[in-house]
Amino acid sequence: MRRIRPEEWERLKALRLAALADTPSAFGSTHEREVAFEDREWIERAELGSRGVDRVTFVAEDDATGELVGLVGGFRFPADAPHRDLVSMWTSPAVRRTGVGRALVTAVVEWAGPGVDVHLWVTQGNHPAQRLYEAMGFEVTTDVQPHPNDPCVNEVRMVRRASRA
Repeated sequence: MRRIRPEEWERLKALRLAALADTPSAFGSTHEREVAFEDREWIERAELGSRGVDRVTFVAEDDATGELVGLVGGFRFPADAPHRDLVSMWTSPAVRRTGVGRALVTAVVEWAGPGVDVHLWVTQGNHPAQRLYEAMGFEVTTDVQPHPNDPCVNEVRMVRRASRA
């Protein structure tokens, strides 16, 4: 697990597009939308995710092949928000149930820092993701919203309270 590097924008693009193609219902964006992004968007995403305290992108890299096999984002918005949000968590099908997802979530929780709650939205019915988050101390809340790409499906907010750390 490590932060994305600014010069890896093309790898980030390929990984993100693979995630959107693999599990479109897990994301608030679409493959069709992001495949149309100009290179400058990907360059900016890699740059912002590589540094700073308000936004982060972590990637999982296969030690043997150097292939990127997972990603997750974290952000603080607005800047004075008392919590951090975990977003866009995805692992390649080849590495699911091997601990990569757990390591990605841990990276965001550690980035958030001690004493900071971490929030996320998970698609209702995505039982593997919800079980992973629950195993890592996240709790389902009563906050529900329509999925951005399918109003017939809901997302539920989960929170990992710092006091559970």
